[in-house]
Amino acid sequence: MFKNPFSNNSLQQRIFVNTIDPRLKWVQQPTVSPAIQSPEAVNQVVVADELVSGLFLDRNFSSEVQSSLFTWNEMKHIVNYSKGLPNALEAVREARIAWDNLMDIVAKKQQIEVNESSVDHKGKQCPYFLSKMDTKDFGDKGYKLRIPCGLIQGSAITIIGIPNGLSGSFRIDLTGESVPEEPNPPIVLHYNVRLQGDKVTEDPVIVQNTWTTAQDWGEEERCPSRNNKKVDDLKQCSEKVGKRDNRTRSKPYFPFKLGYLSVTTLRVGEEGFHMTVDGKQITSFAYREGLEPWLVNEVRIFGDINLTSVLASGLPTSEDLEHIDDLDALRTVPLPLHRPLDLFIGVFSTANNFKRRMAVRRTWMQYPAVKSGTVAVRFFAGLHKNQIVNEELWSEIKTYGDIQLMPFVDYYGLITWKTIAICIFGTEAVPAKYVMKTDDDAFVRVDEVLGTISKENVKHGLLYGLINYDAQPHRNADSKWYISPEEYPEKTYPPWAHGPGYVVSNDIAKAVYTKHKERSLRMFKLEDVAMGIWIAEMKKEGFKVYYKDEKRVYNEGCNDGFVVAHYQSPREMLCLWQKLQAEGVAKCCN
Repeated sequence: MFKNPFSNNSLQQRIFVNTIDPRLKWVQQPTVSPAIQSPEAVNQVVVADELVSGLFLDRNFSSEVQSSLFTWNEMKHIVNYSKGLPNALEAVREARIAWDNLMDIVAKKQQIEVNESSVDHKGKQCPYFLSKMDTKDFGDKGYKLRIPCGLIQGSAITIIGIPNGLSGSFRIDLTGESVPEEPNPPIVLHYNVRLQGDKVTEDPVIVQNTWTTAQDWGEEERCPSRNNKKVDDLKQCSEKVGKRDNRTRSKPYFPFKLGYLSVTTLRVGEEGFHMTVDGKQITSFAYREGLEPWLVNEVRIFGDINLTSVLASGLPTSEDLEHIDDLDALRTVPLPLHRPLDLFIGVFSTANNFKRRMAVRRTWMQYPAVKSGTVAVRFFAGLHKNQIVNEELWSEIKTYGDIQLMPFVDYYGLITWKTIAICIFGTEAVPAKYVMKTDDDAFVRVDEVLGTISKENVKHGLLYGLINYDAQPHRNADSKWYISPEEYPEKTYPPWAHGPGYVVSNDIAKAVYTKHKERSLRMFKLEDVAMGIWIAEMKKEGFKVYYKDEKRVYNEGCNDGFVVAHYQSPREMLCLWQKLQAEGVAKCCN
């Protein structure tokens, strides 16, 4: 029996689930990104009740689960905030399918009275490592390796084989889930090695691309190339490819050769995929809108290649409950009703980032202020398109009680919805004096955050974090943060705080929630900038705003003396915590 994350007479009394207002209708705007959406859907009138009502039906949930759906119920009108957010309508539609499937599974388990937690974790539905080395499975028609729970940053796929046949050309496709009306799944990455060239060139070439039913093939990225674009600070195409060594008068370098064994490793980075061949970095490919690594559920290999082995490592996996010795210490502290918190911290997470959440629970969520209930921490995660991931997430919700489930599928372009959700929870579920947003790969020194905001003693109109006062929209279409003039016509942004860690006072968070209810928030896909835009609008309405710049928030890594250190792996998070405990100072581990 799991502990109730809320004490008696607490939040569970306030949680209710009703159907959506049937009068609500929404007209799809042409500005919504068409990355997955079908052309005939443009300007179509969509009845919101038909689209999302199944997400908000009254269900007989335990108090633990209802606590994790508090924000879910408050966001039943999110379809009204789809303008300017890519894949918004698609994310809600896919969430409806994922939710129905999950509820069917939960109901079946309840009917047969099976201990759900042991079923969910026995057999490791989300394995950390997969391999296939049996040559009998590698036929002439290609090979497919199922990836049960998607990919995350740090995942790697290694393919060992020999290009053979007449051409020695082959392709590696990372595909997503198929949907009923689209039998062919989207291709998140198409990696095509053409040893005999193609219509463009007679020389060997690597072609990278994506494909969806709605958009067909995207724009090709070729290697060799003169393109100087970088992904995670790595060149899209290595300068070595296609170059001739004038000293030896050898053929131009190409990483694959007909009849020669090659070891190819595809790694998942922060901004894109990176391919190394025989230990040399060859190509990089930036993620495209709506086609992200968590979507991948299969690796497909076709063409003239004699495979020796295929391995996938660093996959998202949850921990076995029976192997967790400190389970009670990791569960959330009950939150009493009407008792104000000093600080509420909302953590952006995605469904299959199991290890990141565990690292946060074992490190900075162990601060005395968190364990005593002075500070509360919750993860905000959307549904996944993969049924297995949602089952694992459901078990995690019931076990730890620290996840707020979002009623949409977790596309990156929708993170602004999570910012709204954090403001809702920090003002309506628990009345916190201050509300903080951070990420699940960020280490937060809770004591330092509390100390600084206490010292500043600004109770109203506060934005505390690493403030950017003069940022301009990225107008380069190749940038991950590209913003078109239609999305934001102004030349500069108002002051905003970098997303890995910023704090607002209760009145600002409350105003965000109020404007959300009034449907008057201006949506913007860069959530940290969006908060800056909202605060600037509040200033025009008479809010007195105080910007507190904190240089110790490091948004691109870690520096000694940090208050927030970003881009920290689970291992680095544990190392930072151990150093703080042993030495009492904030020293980086990388």
